Amino acid sequence: MEYTDKMFNRLRRIEGQIRGVIGLMEKERDCKEVVTQLSAVRSAVDRAIAAIVVENLEECIRKDIEEDKSTHETVKQAIDLLLKSR
Repeated sequence: MEYTDKMFNRLRRIEGQIRGVIGLMEKERDCKEVVTQLSAVRSAVDRAIAAIVVENLEECIRKDIEEDKSTHETVKQAIDLLLKSR
């Protein structure tokens, strides 16, 4: 699978969010503020996982179709990956 610049940029933004959370903690900011930002990070990570799985799933399904294979197992594996990530 080819990882795109868009995927890397998404992860770099998440990296920046993590640094921001660390900064909040270093400044001893309120727990609610820290947890709110961590929830935003978790949401961003979930979206990154989904984007990567979707991109890979599309490639795998095209390959299955070209090879005249069933796509059932490929879709099942993608769903399993998403479920494990939670």
